[in-house]
Amino acid sequence: MKIIMLGAPGAGKGTQAEKLAEKYSIPHISTGDIFRANIKNGTELGKKAKTYMNVGALVPDDLVVDLVVDRFKDPDCANGYVLDGFPRTIPQAEALDAALMEIGETVDFAINVEVPDEKIINRMSGRRTCVGCGATYHIKYNPTKVEGICDNCGEKLILRDDDMPETVKNRLSVYHAQTQPLIDFYNKKDILAVVDGTKDMDDVFNAIVNILGE
Repeated sequence: MKIIMLGAPGAGKGTQAEKLAEKYSIPHISTGDIFRANIKNGTELGKKAKTYMNVGALVPDDLVVDLVVDRFKDPDCANGYVLDGFPRTIPQAEALDAALMEIGETVDFAINVEVPDEKIINRMSGRRTCVGCGATYHIKYNPTKVEGICDNCGEKLILRDDDMPETVKNRLSVYHAQTQPLIDFYNKKDILAVVDGTKDMDDVFNAIVNILGE
């Protein structure tokens, strides 16, 4: 089962991807993890990616696709995978389709976790991160026992720069311009399914499982 997770930053698609990976015994694949693994292992693709990352440039689409498709060759992908955060643009989606076609594969489902911008801004601006262990909380949905103090290690909690309302608005603008067109792209392929991401996390998960099947 080959699944692509779509949704705005803060929609919860990463959490759902992890839960799906566990349920279906398939890997949860993010491009960030692939980059780090290839760079750490000193692969040729990793070295190429590093030359761009070292100067703060975006890794070109064709190289990103090569890295992702190379990951599919690993044994744990034999029964499929959950792609999280890729593709981000139409050119990436087209390149991924072409690369998969070469190895006789196609994407089975594109799941869009839909959450209105206003709710995402409220969600993310309420997140707090521990400066010590990195644990994350939410002042409304997952508060700590003592306000501003991590339950795990006792260090203080902060609002990260990328969770600030203005930053979140900017990230959402980029998402709507670059990534939202993918919804139409996969809808035309008749593999798109939309779930209401404003519901409880378990309800969202159950809705996705109902689409994918047991």
